[in-house]
Amino acid sequence: LKPPVLSGQEINYLTEAIKSNWIAPVGPDIQLFEQEVCQKLGNVYGCAVNSGTAALHLALILAGVGAGDEVFTSTFSFAAVPFAIQYVGAIPIFVDSDISNWNMSAQLLEEELKKRKFEGKSIPKAIVAVDIYGQSVDWDPILRICNEYGIWVIEDASEALGATYKDRFVGNVGAHISCFSFNGNKIVTTSGGGMIISPFKHLIDEAHKLATQSKEPGLFYLHKSIGYNYKLSNLLAAFGRAQLIGLTEKIEKHQLNYNCYNQILTKITPITMMPCANYGNPNYWLSCLTIANHSKITNIDILKALATENIETRLLWKPLHLQPIFNNCQAILNGVSEQLFQTGLCLPSGPNLTQHDLNRICNSITKLFQNYPNSASL
Repeated sequence: LKPPVLSGQEINYLTEAIKSNWIAPVGPDIQLFEQEVCQKLGNVYGCAVNSGTAALHLALILAGVGAGDEVFTSTFSFAAVPFAIQYVGAIPIFVDSDISNWNMSAQLLEEELKKRKFEGKSIPKAIVAVDIYGQSVDWDPILRICNEYGIWVIEDASEALGATYKDRFVGNVGAHISCFSFNGNKIVTTSGGGMIISPFKHLIDEAHKLATQSKEPGLFYLHKSIGYNYKLSNLLAAFGRAQLIGLTEKIEKHQLNYNCYNQILTKITPITMMPCANYGNPNYWLSCLTIANHSKITNIDILKALATENIETRLLWKPLHLQPIFNNCQAILNGVSEQLFQTGLCLPSGPNLTQHDLNRICNSITKLFQNYPNSASL
């Protein structure tokens, strides 16, 4: 669906790291990787860790979230966020999406907070909003609302490195803390890894401490708080530095993929591509379509038809409030996430796709509609 693509420099960076004998979760490439990511984002600090989930866990700890606290988060997303919320003993509450960008709905968030205030109910300790499929949340209204209610804001930018919101890169949109993933399927990968980002140096200093077993400075091992073995390997940081080199070109190629799908597939009446919000530029991590409810051909029909041609696709995120593990969690809904799940599909999106590949994918989908009796017009 979105395989990793190498810049050609990875072997050189890894070789130098191995020659240096820095093969543990400490070494110069870790600091350089953190610096290079932060230079890209501008005026922030970073702590490289071994997964995006680890970054989310630390972010919640830094926000002071603990047992019994409530945390609002996007329902249309991967399960890593509510898992991390439950790691700290807190309670996830799911917020539905804005149909115009597929991200957390500021309107639903504000309505729920006003209702809780009026009824004298608790206000969440934090919100974690996810930049879905590489497109930024509409952050200004979210930040305004959370500032009004004194709520910590955590940005899950796992899928969106290089995307922008207005004149800012995601990871530097005004949240207290942001988190990235460098998993194997991300636009920049370290095989497995992540980074916690903040404009507040003291938070990142504490993140470094927590990620290295909370060791106190001194001549011997001294621990005054619980810590975690979360630091990124120096070898994987070296790999990540090489991956950063081609970030702009990768985003441009992802955009070409999206543009090709948009040009060809939207000629099929029931098909619409994921909207691109006018407040920023996505990184086009995954190209996604939806099918109108009236279509006789469904997203699953397309998935199965393409699978017979060895073309991988995937349904959109199953909303978290529908996952069995979260059956008892509150959800603030408007129906958007369930509709997206029922009608949407992620298309092949790697930057290594050729024009021939894209034409083959689009032709296969087009033929499916052409050959279906009484299907929608093209």
